[in-house]
Amino acid sequence: MSFSSKAKGELTRIEPETYMQRVSELSGLMKMSGTIKLKGFRKLDFIISTENPAIARKIFKLLKLTFSITTEILVKKNNNLKKNNSYMIVITDDMGSNKILKEVGILKEVDGSFYIEKGIKKEIMNEDIHEGQLKRAFLRGAFLGGGSISDPEKNYHMEFVSTSEDFSNDIMKLINSYGYNAKIVSRKNNYVVYLKESEQISDVLNLMGAHNALLNLENIKIVKEMRNNVNRIVNCETANLSKTVNASMKQIENIKVIKEKIGLSNLPENLKEVAILRIENENMSLKELGQLLNPPIGKSGVNHRFRKIEKIAEDIIEKENKNDK
Repeated sequence: MSFSSKAKGELTRIEPETYMQRVSELSGLMKMSGTIKLKGFRKLDFIISTENPAIARKIFKLLKLTFSITTEILVKKNNNLKKNNSYMIVITDDMGSNKILKEVGILKEVDGSFYIEKGIKKEIMNEDIHEGQLKRAFLRGAFLGGGSISDPEKNYHMEFVSTSEDFSNDIMKLINSYGYNAKIVSRKNNYVVYLKESEQISDVLNLMGAHNALLNLENIKIVKEMRNNVNRIVNCETANLSKTVNASMKQIENIKVIKEKIGLSNLPENLKEVAILRIENENMSLKELGQLLNPPIGKSGVNHRFRKIEKIAEDIIEKENKNDK
């Protein structure tokens, strides 16, 4: 089961405490995953579709508790093995669909005529974020109806997908009323509200009540950060080791030139001492070599001696090149 499916499964088990919280959650669900079907003059059915049976059961329960109606869950089997079955909950005109759709903020009546309400209900949008129970319930419904989260092992991405630009803009405003940085982008015929910062995704999961999903996300973040830190340390140590080995090889070449041409005995005692130590300890760092000297000296002191050895080797090679000419 995907991370997104587990989060949705957790959210379906949350039961709104008040009538208005149930209305708000239904509003998010129905606006994200519902369609209107005209049945005649001022008559219509409303169909809510989902591929998740747990979400279908929750819609059924919310409608019964909130509006005292008993709907049917219709199952549409898909012949394509790669796709899940579709579950449809139908609110008919006989059940009072017009009244229900007005209550959840999908329809509005003006002078006896019905119009589609494109945005989010003002009662939800204007709610104080410190109370925020209606906003939280709405976000939970919107996520169940048309939201998803990518596998946090791969990347951090939460989104809400809708066909309505006005509605998507309201979702973005609602999320950002908490101080977050949700953005919107068009994708084919849809509008996608998305978050990409892991901390903000965690906060939205917390707002919706998906606490187990939140803990799983935080655990994955910790493991990823530890893995990245280990990789950085290993890469750093590898780079340092490579640098040490390359420097050692160059130093040994210089020492061999001096040994073959003039002999190490002709070097000043301090340079002779460090040259012999380098030949005997090819893989040691400058700091480690310095600790073997008597008296010990620091890394910069050892490096200073090797620069002198390098200069002597270069002078020998330059002199030989002049003689050859």
